[in-house]
Amino acid sequence: ARSAPTARPPARARGAMSLVFDEYGRPFIIMRDQGKEERLKGLDAQKANIQAAKTVCNVIRTSLGPKGMDKMLSSPDGDVTISNDGATILEQMHVSHQVAKLLVDLSRSQDDEIGDGTTGVVVLAGALLEQAEILLDRGIHPMRIADGFEAACKVATAELGRVADSFEYSLDNKERLVQTAMTTLSSKIVNRVHRPMAEIAVDAVLAVADLARKDVNLDLIKVEGKVGGKLEDTALVRGIVVDKEISHQQMPKEIKDAKLCILTCPFEPPKPKTKHKLEVEDVETYKALQEAERAYFVDMVQKVKDSGANLVICQWGFDDEANHLLMQNKLPAVRWVGGVELELIAIATGGRIVPRFAELTPDKLGAAGLVREVGFGTTKDRMIVIEGCPNSKAVTIFVRGGNKMVIDETKRSLHDAICVVRNLIRDNRIVYGGGSAEIACSLAVQKAADSTGTIEQIAMRAYADALETVPMALAENSGLNGIEELSAARAAQLKEGKAYLGVDCMCKGTRDMKEQGVFETLIGKQQQLSLATQVVRMILKIDDVIMPGEVGQ
Repeated sequence: ARSAPTARPPARARGAMSLVFDEYGRPFIIMRDQGKEERLKGLDAQKANIQAAKTVCNVIRTSLGPKGMDKMLSSPDGDVTISNDGATILEQMHVSHQVAKLLVDLSRSQDDEIGDGTTGVVVLAGALLEQAEILLDRGIHPMRIADGFEAACKVATAELGRVADSFEYSLDNKERLVQTAMTTLSSKIVNRVHRPMAEIAVDAVLAVADLARKDVNLDLIKVEGKVGGKLEDTALVRGIVVDKEISHQQMPKEIKDAKLCILTCPFEPPKPKTKHKLEVEDVETYKALQEAERAYFVDMVQKVKDSGANLVICQWGFDDEANHLLMQNKLPAVRWVGGVELELIAIATGGRIVPRFAELTPDKLGAAGLVREVGFGTTKDRMIVIEGCPNSKAVTIFVRGGNKMVIDETKRSLHDAICVVRNLIRDNRIVYGGGSAEIACSLAVQKAADSTGTIEQIAMRAYADALETVPMALAENSGLNGIEELSAARAAQLKEGKAYLGVDCMCKGTRDMKEQGVFETLIGKQQQLSLATQVVRMILKIDDVIMPGEVGQ
């Protein structure tokens, strides 16, 4: 008869889980109960998650709208960021709660896909969670709430499509594009010059857009900034601006009808790939070595001259000897140019990037009408401007401002405006701002809820109430009475049946957003609703939160 197998000693517990074996050698897992403070179940878990998410939403609620407040965020290494862009604020906040991180991802998704509306999407998600918490207290199952929210989202998205207007645009007729970009910029730090900034954003996008295919390559739009000057000095350069300078003081600072050779090979003699040690024992050997190096430099410079180039753009640096030889041969040069900038220069000038001097030929040179070095103020800051390129599809927005924080925030603002114009070229339908679209959707959802015979009707009404949080926040941030403004706007829409009546944040004396010229992209608004609803559904589905406990409890 077979003897019974001997029992193995249980494995030592490590952390929250341990693997042990029974007397027959079969493994099984034991999970220690971590205690109430480390594990939340059911309603407690849902409420804790909702509370964490609401806390994040309340932080950026005051940044919504044209008169929203800015936030100052300091990083651990002392860098200070001032912004009212939702995605930037949440990125810099260093959120530790896992559910709150979902809202950071939500804002990032809106920023990546649409580029604008990052604050509004988080405010809407917070309002939906607030309504969900009330329904949970009434004993409604979280999945029934989530299903009601999904149904309401479909109604609201369809209503946005119904009330949207479309418009035609062209290179000569771009006023609507400018007005939509102005709406985006009105809540930013650049709002005092939002008209010229909006025109710069529109001109930049139209310069690189393929209107026949309705496609825009944003990689061709470069945004550079330099401290000094005023915001009004910001300009669109029909070419490339490189934050470098001519490598030698005596080289010409302005080259007309430039022929550029774009190099990714260094101006230096070749080095052995393996480790080596060179011993020089007498003067003649040293002189021979020096002459060999000089011959390499002379050969490189001669190959550049033979190609017909009169300007060298190099990805790598070169020493004083190479620099001196280039200057003697009247070849201006720019060194340490980054890879992305090299690609843009090649696209704009029609040149080819050359990896070896032996491959340098006249047909690989780029062309530019004018290359000049520009100085700023009394400082030694200089930049290279390449203009008159044969392919004007690459453009640069050159931002000026009083300090680095202003320039950084202006760059973020222009990014939002550029993305909005790009979205309008892809889909030229717009809805009206000032909370009018949210009020119209709220009324449509309430009407649809009346014809819903299940418990989801309660959730749909809650969704309608949450939508009205956006116009209320807009009014409060503008120094108005939120409830009074919301009630007046709702009553006006119901009475007149016009979906473009909203909150008069700028106190212009009319609620007509069409007259005020406050436009938002349809796809941006629809994306806000769907993303916020998806995140809220995800949070409501969580009913157990298990966190790591202390070892040895």
